[in-house]
Amino acid sequence: MANKVILIGRLGADPDTRYTPDGAMVTNFRLATDEQWKSKTGEKGQRTEWHRVVTFGKLAEICSNYLAKGRLVFVEGRIQTRAWEDKDNIKHFTTEIIATNMQMLEPKGQTKVPDTAAEDSFLSPSGLDPLPEDDVPF
Repeated sequence: MANKVILIGRLGADPDTRYTPDGAMVTNFRLATDEQWKSKTGEKGQRTEWHRVVTFGKLAEICSNYLAKGRLVFVEGRIQTRAWEDKDNIKHFTTEIIATNMQMLEPKGQTKVPDTAAEDSFLSPSGLDPLPEDDVPF
């Protein structure tokens, strides 16, 4: 059996770094990947998928220090689903990518986020078209 994920996409926001009670660093970020196609009638379509990525230890430190919103990255890891109950006893689920490897795919300072972009707009992973705010799940 295998549980392996490989993604190439852009960060939807700056990474979020926290520490476990025993002091271990954990860095989370959201990664957008997209799929583009052309229908039989010639109409173009695009779908963006958002992934929650979790990193630990040295990789968490690297992600915290070097990644930023809009950055194109390669992520390798495994899928993990967690469940928990909130204070109202409602059960929640989340699926995350536990990253074991990350590579930045652009030279430093070469992110595709234009200076004129609005604060609340996000680029598609291809870097071509801004995504409307209602497409961003956070």
